[in-house]
Amino acid sequence: MTIKENQQELIEEFAFLDDWEQKYEYIIDLGKELKGLPEEKKTDENLIRGCQSKVWLDAEFRDGKLYFNADSDGILPKGIVSLLVRIYSGHSTKEILDSDFNFISEIGLQEFLSPSRANGLMAMTKQIKFYAVAFQLKK
Repeated sequence: MTIKENQQELIEEFAFLDDWEQKYEYIIDLGKELKGLPEEKKTDENLIRGCQSKVWLDAEFRDGKLYFNADSDGILPKGIVSLLVRIYSGHSTKEILDSDFNFISEIGLQEFLSPSRANGLMAMTKQIKFYAVAFQLKK
């Protein structure tokens, strides 16, 4: 699936949820499905700056695609970063750099988050783009 198709699938999933309590629970459930990171990957280098909780994002480049894995010490941030991992993992750096994050507003996530959590979400999206730029330069 393309990034756009992944985003559309997520938008449709959120459309079936009636209120923010259900959406909140769904985000938490998605976080529980996230593989997480081994302790040796929970480094300062992988720590996302700007998040209220500790959130780590690791990237691996193989076979021309970037693969993300993440973890957090908070249940909501773990769910949020799992959304991003689901959408962007397994795609080329070009696809990631050419994509947008409009799905975030389409599912209403930013309105639901406190200002500090919204800042953390923006830091996560910037880190994904940063990894894409960094690995594109290494090619």
